[in-house]
Amino acid sequence: MADPTMADLMLEAARRDVDAYMALVQHEGIHDSILGFHAQQAIEKAIKAVLFKRGVMVPRTHNIGQLLIAIDDAAVSPPPHEEELDSLNPYAVAARYGALDSSNLDRAITASWLKDMLAWTSGFWLD
Repeated sequence: MADPTMADLMLEAARRDVDAYMALVQHEGIHDSILGFHAQQAIEKAIKAVLFKRGVMVPRTHNIGQLLIAIDDAAVSPPPHEEELDSLNPYAVAARYGALDSSNLDRAITASWLKDMLAWTSGFWLD
């Protein structure tokens, strides 16, 4: 059975990361690693929210690709931009600590992914 409390908490957490991204992206001086972190977290939490909403065991991972496999395994309709989303994985940890060059984030495309993800995720609350 679905755990609406965890699903709702994850959805709210995803929204907060989207809000942080949208506020910070307005400032050119904010490094891509910070923006990428909030984008990755928003996508991760949005996917986890859907999995919780559907009553699926949520893997303990920050890897978007693994979460997308869980979505597929659960026969849940895939999110928009499914093929590109795991490109945000490096921002979960490595980019934050300077372990890779993270200055190539397309800020506008990422913002559109985040908006589309929230719309996709919110649609599961209409069921």
